Amino acid sequence: MTAAFATEPESACYTIWIAWALSWFLAAVWSNRTESRASIAQQLPYRLLTLVGFVLLFAVQTRQSYGPLHLWTLPESAAWAMVVLCVIGFTFAWWARIHLGRLWSAFVTRKADHRIVDTGPYGIVRHPIYTGIILAAMALAVVKGTLLAIAGALVAALGFWIKARLEEGFLREQLGPEAYDSYRRRVPMLVPFSRV
Repeated sequence: MTAAFATEPESACYTIWIAWALSWFLAAVWSNRTESRASIAQQLPYRLLTLVGFVLLFAVQTRQSYGPLHLWTLPESAAWAMVVLCVIGFTFAWWARIHLGRLWSAFVTRKADHRIVDTGPYGIVRHPIYTGIILAAMALAVVKGTLLAIAGALVAALGFWIKARLEEGFLREQLGPEAYDSYRRRVPMLVPFSRV
């Protein structure tokens, strides 16, 4: 695996994704008790879209020939730049995860002692974990250069956008509209320095 990591950008991206997923899973125990959560019916659309997106993103390897499904092959320096973007995306997501602390949840929930966190990465975007994961997904899709990978990254990004909207409505209802609306006016949702 180390030889592949040293010579092959797509393998390096996969290694980074695996390391992130394992560390994220292990850190899931570091969370406050859940006091309320959005219903399964409310959460199903974003869960399905995210799952479909990740299946498309990871399902097809570019080392084989896929004819019209393979759109481009990046120059090696550009491919390694995408690996760096993958690392930046997960670093941003981890910064947000650590900054959020025990208020983090994998699902749309309200934790014990929940409050609006608007400092650190949450002062840059309202959903920095999703921003970081979307950046890493886009970087991998560009490295792979396949139609399915690009579609997968876009579908996963749509899933995270839907989850962010659901989360905001849920927290606005749970924590009060005045506090959340003020935060929403000051900080963009997913893309720094934008209205998105």
